Amino acid sequence: MSAWTSGELERIASADELEIAAVRRDGTLRKPVTVWVVRLGDDLYVRSVKGPTGAWFRGTQARHEGRIQAGGVDRDVTFVEADTALGDEVDRAYRTKYRRYAANIVNSVLTPGARSATLRVVPRENARSASPRPSRSRRP
Repeated sequence: MSAWTSGELERIASADELEIAAVRRDGTLRKPVTVWVVRLGDDLYVRSVKGPTGAWFRGTQARHEGRIQAGGVDRDVTFVEADTALGDEVDRAYRTKYRRYAANIVNSVLTPGARSATLRVVPRENARSASPRPSRSRRP
């Protein structure tokens, strides 16, 4: 797996929202959805408000691959189940970054269900430049 550049981390972490599209079993991209993203150190995390039953989250479980766009960064990524020991730190990151929103909105990503659907977003080697059109993902 690859690592984020410091510029990518800064741009994605400073963006309010991230567009996320999972790769289907046949290699095509699903329709992108908008989610919140937080940074912990050199890692990025996303959560499904609906927990493991959320459609976009279930989509990530087919191949654990997808594409994200945020802050001018467009990257192919791998979705990795987050270490549950980081749950409180991820909660704090969400509270800090999104504190300007009403508590009930922020709390939607802090529920036990949402916490159980936390993914670490890891860049894949084949970085892509900003492009609005979806393309097929490379097979390993």
